[in-house]
Amino acid sequence: MVPLQMGLPGGPELLIIGIILLVIPFVMAYWVYTDAEKRGDDRAAFWALAVGGLTFLTFFGGLLALVVYVWQRD
Repeated sequence: MVPLQMGLPGGPELLIIGIILLVIPFVMAYWVYTDAEKRGDDRAAFWALAVGGLTFLTFFGGLLALVVYVWQRD
């Protein structure tokens, strides 16, 4: 039996991409929440969950929610 010399193809790269795709929704949700709290919005948690959740599920849905949030804020 010949041992594998190369390891798993794409292992570290896929791990880095996966971590980035998990961090982006949290960063966007945190920014929306802190911005909404600073502006005195009562629905800050809703906006943070909407932007973070949609970014996690579908990246473009999260961007759309972020655009809607920025458009509707005071």
